[in-house]
Amino acid sequence: MHKLMRFFRQEEGVTAVEYALIVALIAVAIVSTLSVLGGNMRDTLTDVSDAMANIDTDG
Repeated sequence: MHKLMRFFRQEEGVTAVEYALIVALIAVAIVSTLSVLGGNMRDTLTDVSDAMANIDTDG
């Protein structure tokens, strides 16, 4: 516990904690965005894949 308290008192420790919080916030934003838009992205990519599969390559 003493080492943990010393870590938080040091400036480097505070900076590391701030960066960890920023990274966590970004991760939450990415996961939230993907969960909201995931279905739409899947449908769009499926449509593109189907369209590419139906292209006549004999020209």
